[in-house]
Amino acid sequence: MLIIDRKDGESIERVLKRYKRKHRNVKLRRELSERKYFTKPSVKRREEVLKAAYIESKKEE
Repeated sequence: MLIIDRKDGESIERVLKRYKRKHRNVKLRRELSERKYFTKPSVKRREEVLKAAYIESKKEE
């Protein structure tokens, strides 16, 4: 859970902006979507290998 402390004289808009930035950097939304269903470790590893191969092929082009 993210905790944002409001400083003296700081506007609500500014606090919300800091919260949104921190939320985006933590990648909380992605983690929540990954937890919706179970993925076997072997499938995760296969996806990582395929992604790495794709990135390498793009670098060579």
